[in-house]
Amino acid sequence: MVIRQFFILLLLIIGVTHPVYAITKLEASVDRNPVMEGEYFVLNISADDEIDTAKLDTSALLKDFIVGRTSVSRSTQIMNFDAVKETRWQVLLAPKQKGQLTIPAFSIDGVNSAPIPLKVVDSGSQVTQTNNLFIDAKVSTNEAYVGQLITYKVKLYLAVELQRGVLNAPVIEGAQIKQIGEDKDGSEIVDGRRYRVIERTYGIIPDLPGQVNIKGATFSGDVLVESQRRGGMFGFNESRPMQAGAPSLTVQVEPAPASFQGQWLVADLVVLKENFPEESKEFTLGNPITRTITLLASNADENSLPDVMQDLPDELKQYPEKPQRQTFVRDAQIVSQYSITSAIVPTQAGTFILPEVNVPWWNPHLKRQETATLPARTIVVKGGAVPDATVQPTWQVDSDTENYWPWVSALFAMLWLVTFVAWRRALTHKTTIVATPHPKAAPIQSLKGLEQACASGNTSDILSQLQHHFSHTTGNTMTLDKIAALSPQLAEAINRLQSIAYSAKGNTTESQHRLSDAANALLNAVKASEFTLPSKVHAPLSPLNPR
Repeated sequence: MVIRQFFILLLLIIGVTHPVYAITKLEASVDRNPVMEGEYFVLNISADDEIDTAKLDTSALLKDFIVGRTSVSRSTQIMNFDAVKETRWQVLLAPKQKGQLTIPAFSIDGVNSAPIPLKVVDSGSQVTQTNNLFIDAKVSTNEAYVGQLITYKVKLYLAVELQRGVLNAPVIEGAQIKQIGEDKDGSEIVDGRRYRVIERTYGIIPDLPGQVNIKGATFSGDVLVESQRRGGMFGFNESRPMQAGAPSLTVQVEPAPASFQGQWLVADLVVLKENFPEESKEFTLGNPITRTITLLASNADENSLPDVMQDLPDELKQYPEKPQRQTFVRDAQIVSQYSITSAIVPTQAGTFILPEVNVPWWNPHLKRQETATLPARTIVVKGGAVPDATVQPTWQVDSDTENYWPWVSALFAMLWLVTFVAWRRALTHKTTIVATPHPKAAPIQSLKGLEQACASGNTSDILSQLQHHFSHTTGNTMTLDKIAALSPQLAEAINRLQSIAYSAKGNTTESQHRLSDAANALLNAVKASEFTLPSKVHAPLSPLNPR
């Protein structure tokens, strides 16, 4: 108990006899001297106490220096039972001009640092090998047209280890800019020194004619550099903030030539191609034909690619999907792609021509208009499998059969006698015999086939069974256009079914429900149609019991 009281008393005496610890020393130093004009260096400022960071005022540096990022760190060490505290600032600076400059003295709580004389030399006075980090950039052309894709490639050269950093895009007015592809990480040897190289590609699309100024891309981050402790014989790596910038560039932009005809598109090369079922020489009426047209342009923006239009004959209905656009890099070239897939449905049989497709574009190297062409294509459409109408048997009289007429007459007399006996018996028993109706077996079977096709949800089967049914009931070959002309309900149902089936992928639950509803609507329109069916087969006998 006595020992405990002694230690408490000792601590109180120490607290009373020692004043509150305060800053007594403020030092400032730079990581190198001299420095090059425009080159970033580090100003280190340290105080021998834990200080509020806001107490350091660096505004005096703005006169002669570009002030970059400032980082602050604190440390505490125990030496001989005493706590030694330190606050350290690291300020990234770049001199605005060459010559003899002075880093002014700093003051915190009445304690001042010493001013630092700094020598700034010309940036060309030091060879490239001594640069640990620098940026280079170039554009694909110094002369371009409005809307032309200009490639801007920037390379970050690193001779030291990168801890963290950000590569910022160039700044430009009057143009669109976006990154293309992913960064490339490689290495190059510059003047005998190996550098790690990080390469990035941007696409610049000028909106207006005139001179376009490009302020170069910039880098800001931390790197590890080898340093040596003061008074020590061994080196160590320390983190150092660094910044660098690419040189500014200019591009002269020309307007679109007045002689150009069509939607403006400028590229190095433009190609049209298609994906068509080449294995099929003939196509079936009502069955969709899938056609994909692709437009490829080298060194062009995907949004500048025009929509590809197809002028098809009226007998070929077209159901296009949503166009797809993308940009990719192939063989160090930027390629933009536009593709559109359409379902082409023939509504009549015959031979049809798919007209050629033309896309005009401007060649900036030859300075002239050119045209990408997709050749015309001829297709043959044949009617669906429609059964023949019922044919009534025809009696033919041949001279060789004249001898059989007496026997035929006797047979008819016997049949008349049997009929008379049956009629008398019917009168006796007062039995009513119902007249024989018109035979409708074939239309009923074809309607069942249509119902089964609607239940399956296969558009081709539905349209084929639809033509099959109406061809049976009319005795004529019926195309989709002829069926649609029978009633507005049929026309609307057929158009709705084709639109849903061929304008979308058709593999989603929602599209399948829509397709099922359209098939049911078509089936109801068929049943509700007021089309009068002709009597193709007469009743074999008149009613036996007329009233």
